[in-house]
Amino acid sequence: MDLATEEEELQFLSIPDILKESISIPRQSPRTFYLITLTLIFPLSFAILAHSLFTHPILSQLLSDPAAQPSNWSKLFIFQFFYFFFLFAFSLLSTAAAVFTVASLYASKPVSFSSTIAAISGVFKRLFITFLWVSLLMVLYNIVFLGFLVLLVIAVDTQNAVLLVFSMFVIFFLYSGVHVYISALWHLASVVSVLEPVYGLAAMRKSLALLKGRTRMGFAMVFGYLAICGVINGLFGSIVVRGGDNNYAVLPRIIVGGFLVGVLVIVNLVGLLVQSIFYYVCKSYHHQGIDKSALCDHLGGYLGEYVPLKGSIQMENLDDA
Repeated sequence: MDLATEEEELQFLSIPDILKESISIPRQSPRTFYLITLTLIFPLSFAILAHSLFTHPILSQLLSDPAAQPSNWSKLFIFQFFYFFFLFAFSLLSTAAAVFTVASLYASKPVSFSSTIAAISGVFKRLFITFLWVSLLMVLYNIVFLGFLVLLVIAVDTQNAVLLVFSMFVIFFLYSGVHVYISALWHLASVVSVLEPVYGLAAMRKSLALLKGRTRMGFAMVFGYLAICGVINGLFGSIVVRGGDNNYAVLPRIIVGGFLVGVLVIVNLVGLLVQSIFYYVCKSYHHQGIDKSALCDHLGGYLGEYVPLKGSIQMENLDDA
């Protein structure tokens, strides 16, 4: 977001406008975003792609020999545990850093990499609680998704055409619709958890209300982000990870791998900035403004500068004024 943009104009921003503004934000504090990208977003992006380099040989052994040594299974589970822990930690840290920095710029508050890192400890707890609630929702979603996968297998086994079409339709709807919607809800709830005095289930309810009227826009952006990440992962897997099986030369694989990691870093950075801007777009759409002085005090609370606010961070709906 061009932080000089008038609040009432935010509601009219289209997806290309949001992307354009997202790309322009790092120019306002290049050193801060450079360090955030180098220390948080790059390790996250590298881990997302590179983990398959380690799991692919183990999985190949397990698939070729189902009765493989138990040590292979142990290696796989241990590696996956540490991978998901790393992924979870750096995902929340990157989100906290990006949202806090963008909000500081919006509130005209001095921002630096050191102040962002100092604020993360306070932000992380709030994001973690929100993440737990979203995870519970995802568990329920996956149970339903798994149920229809079982139904699909039964339909194939029994050659029941009606059941097959029904289960495939529901699975497609669950993945392309519900999964993307929950992801949009999570991203927006993460921003709410940082910028408003609510988190966890309350942040999810708040993000659900903010999404109304802007659901299609949120859906399109999250779907596009997931699709781009899917393409990058697919290319990395086929060229870099399984390239050795296809006798691809090592040097081209390294070059392609480095390029794809760089692209994913940019995609993740822009994605974090987009979700921050989308929050302001939703607030503007619902005719809600943000008291910049109150927001500045709220952000200062993460740095130990908190002074009890007399008013809410968010202004009341103009309809209620």
